[in-house]
Amino acid sequence: MGVFTTPLAAQFQTIAPDLRGYGCSVTPYGFEMTRHLDDLEELLSQHQIEQCLVLGWSLGGILAMELALRRPQTVRGLILVGTAARPRGSHPPISWQDNALTGLAGALNWVFPGSEVAIACGQKSLFRYLIRQHTPEAYGYLARQGAPAYLKTSRHAEAALFQAIRAGYNRLPDVRQLHIPSLMLCGECDRHITAEASLETARALPNCEVRCYPDTAHLFPWEIPHQVNADIRRWLQAHDADIWPSGPTPSALNH
Repeated sequence: MGVFTTPLAAQFQTIAPDLRGYGCSVTPYGFEMTRHLDDLEELLSQHQIEQCLVLGWSLGGILAMELALRRPQTVRGLILVGTAARPRGSHPPISWQDNALTGLAGALNWVFPGSEVAIACGQKSLFRYLIRQHTPEAYGYLARQGAPAYLKTSRHAEAALFQAIRAGYNRLPDVRQLHIPSLMLCGECDRHITAEASLETARALPNCEVRCYPDTAHLFPWEIPHQVNADIRRWLQAHDADIWPSGPTPSALNH
């Protein structure tokens, strides 16, 4: 989440927790998705946060909306990135060649981040569904943050996510009650959570602005980080009085 927390930290206290089973949050046991919300509520209590903005990317965006439904007095605004209340994907089947080339591209990019050889291999791998703009900057993020995050994702976290997807997760009817200011950002060519699914959620949210970026995919914040953060900054400035009606409470929760 450094692509967001670094610029946001100039204005807010930012907290970017590793969700259960991700990153350094190790768990030896299986769990259900609702445990993520329990953990986030405990985090808010530990830090004595009474009001905050929540920024969530992909699964994090789903949890951001769920947390706002659970804690309407706490969550003052939502920044939703590549996510949806009724997530749908359009990812094609994955072949063994895809997996092999992705492993090779990841290894090359780990050793030579953003190099021409890593990018050339990446364009033939599954990276082509994660990003559209194969730039050294995007591959730098993949090497420094994407690969470590992927390697630290536990089987329990993956199982909890797939179980929720198979159950047909759909919170569209419920997010209509979230009248807080919201910003939906999505990549036009996202195959993991389609732009159509993100835009459907934006229409359901009563007070939501939208930015859909052309020629970008699920990892678009790493493809066009400066544009994304500029749009977030403009949205925050435009909605400052709506988010903090009694004065600023500078806390932001990112996941």
